[in-house]
Order: sequence, then C-alpha cells, then structure tokens
Amino acid sequence: MSILILAAGASSRMRGRDKLLEQIDGEPLLRRQVKRALATGCNVVVTLPPSPHPRYELFDGLEAHLVAVADADEGMNASLRAGVAALPPTTKAVMVLLADMPNITLNDLNTMLEAVDLKSETKIYRATTQGGKFGHPILFHHSLFPDLIALVGDQGGKAVAQRYLKETTAVPLPDEHALTDLDTPEDWDRWRNLLPNQ
Repeated sequence: MSILILAAGASSRMRGRDKLLEQIDGEPLLRRQVKRALATGCNVVVTLPPSPHPRYELFDGLEAHLVAVADADEGMNASLRAGVAALPPTTKAVMVLLADMPNITLNDLNTMLEAVDLKSETKIYRATTQGGKFGHPILFHHSLFPDLIALVGDQGGKAVAQRYLKETTAVPLPDEHALTDLDTPEDWDRWRNLLPNQ
C-alpha cells in the first residue's frame, strides 16, 4: 500500500504565500502531512514542483520518495500521472492525499487503510464527511492505475471516481475532515480561528 501526496501546485490563490509552508504548531503544513502519512507505515510518494523550490527543504530526515513534476502548471492530473508512475511495481493500492487538508489526522489515514479489502469488488475507497459528502483522501485499487495515468487537466482523481461509483465504498471520517482544504488566506484565517485556545 502506498500514499501519494499531491504537493506540486502553485498556491495561486494565496496571493504570494505558499499554503504548504504555512505553520501549524510550529511546523509547515506539508511536513506535518508527510509525517502523518509515514506514521501509517506505508510507502509515501510526494509530488513537488521542479527544483529549486522551498518545499524541498521540508524533507530532512523523512523517508519519503520525492517526485518532481515537470509539467506541474497543467494542474493536479500532472501530479497524479507522475506520482502513480513512480509507485513501486508491486503496489496493490494507492491513497491519494491532498497536501492542503490540515484536518486529516493519522487516525483518519488509518481508518481509510483499515477499510480496504483487496479481495472484494471495491475498486475505490472514498472518504466522506459525517453527513455523507464525498471528499478526500481517495484510495484506488491498482487496476485503476492506467485510468489515473491517462488523466489530463486539473480535475484530479474525482474524474476516475465518478466512473466507478458502483465499485466505490464510502469511508466516513469525523466532522468535515474529508472536505476541509485551505486555498486562500481567508480560508487559513477562518480555520485558525476555530482551533482550540485561539
């Protein structure tokens, strides 16, 4: 099992700031996410913009496989293609995790992994909110890797997920964890204001 963290985006809506370098409890968001993914015991692949880039400085001491995405400007699917292509050939399934979702915890990642039954007919395990709305992470069976590698544009894995709704199992995560992503300075301000002791 592998976890693929998509972190090659340009943070274009942050007006000059890099959302993946935003500090949470003294740690950049991307490093925090990678550490949580590694704590599951899975192989972790992280897509990044071409170097040099400040995000590369976040990986000291972390055993993640870094993949530079030459065509990162295309959007999320360039990251998906590069990341899936870099997975070990024996990978049975990959969990695609967006790097800008700070509410995703180690428990959430383990909940996703524990839901997987590779012998079942399920091809996709998709996180939902407590109210049942689909979100992220999304876990794909290896038989769908060609579909992911064929994607173009910026839709991400949702396009493949829509194709296989009948082979999808929903995995509820607490509250709005599966939908909380932070794309703008205002998103970050609202999120920080909701933290305990703020």
